[in-house]
Amino acid sequence: MTCKRCQADTTLARTGWCGDCELAFDAWNRRNASDIIVSVLGGMLAMISIGVVLPMLGFSWIVATGGAFAGFGSILATQRALGRRRRRQFLAGGAIPRAYLPAPK
Repeated sequence: MTCKRCQADTTLARTGWCGDCELAFDAWNRRNASDIIVSVLGGMLAMISIGVVLPMLGFSWIVATGGAFAGFGSILATQRALGRRRRRQFLAGGAIPRAYLPAPK
């Protein structure tokens, strides 16, 4: 089986890419550290809205438990969607913005 990206003979089972392409994607993907912020904020918003606000309005504590699951589910779904988007962006050769750290004074 050939690699989907560089047409090498060896592939990984999950992605269909060879080890070199997978390492290149991993290095490219780590340049942007802000993807985690979006998924965590979305999960936090779901957890707060379902798990905290609804029980304060008189709903059962079971709803709060559901809020935790909804928050973790939204974090997982957002991370998977962003991962697929980054993989497509890597295949297209698009530029990814680098994480910004201010210069020391």
